Amino acid sequence: MTKRAPFMYFHSSPEIIRLAVMMYVRFPLSLRNVEDLLHERGIDISHETVRYWWNRFGPMFAAEIRRKRVQRMGAYSNWQWHLDEVFVKINGETHYLWRAVDHEGEALGSFVTKRRDRKAKLKFLKKTMRRHGSPNALVTDKFRSYGAAMKVVGNADRQETGRWLNNRAENSHLPFRRRERAMQRFRSMRCLQKYSAVQASVCNHFNQERHLYSRDNFRAGRAAALAEWRQICSA
Repeated sequence: MTKRAPFMYFHSSPEIIRLAVMMYVRFPLSLRNVEDLLHERGIDISHETVRYWWNRFGPMFAAEIRRKRVQRMGAYSNWQWHLDEVFVKINGETHYLWRAVDHEGEALGSFVTKRRDRKAKLKFLKKTMRRHGSPNALVTDKFRSYGAAMKVVGNADRQETGRWLNNRAENSHLPFRRRERAMQRFRSMRCLQKYSAVQASVCNHFNQERHLYSRDNFRAGRAAALAEWRQICSA
């Protein structure tokens, strides 16, 4: 059976759709901000169109990015993982967004739960390990439920804790917090889970770590990432 082209029956070109989704997910812009920026480029669409595009194509783009990156990353991401959670308010109720990043800041996975206990940590660990394998070291804070979950999966001897050791995971929350302020908080767990997964993949794709490279290498890497983005879901 032939797979249907993802942009079939859409009046707008795939280039415009990719641009709108990238602007909304990558930068802390509201739907109306994206509408105004596209209008300056001569593209007249509604902010509700941007919402529809991001909900329809965002997970599709993120899945293709993850598929390609997991194949390229191989086993080197299993050297060291950093795990952390952040508090998120949804309709006045506290939820928890769990995030795992590797030693280079690449987001490995995110997971939203209503509780902050051993069961939630264990579910998140198993989900991440199914995709990326088992790491050589896991850096966490000193919350005891981390240790309890590590014992179940057999990684208790690989856990590391320290006051500043987990700054890598703490810094990975900053793009999410900027987006949360722009959106004036999230409305549902489903929306939070979808957006956090898509944002992590897009940030990974455009993360060039400019502080580690010369200007010429950074510019070449950024151009390559943008060219690859323009080819997403083109087949």
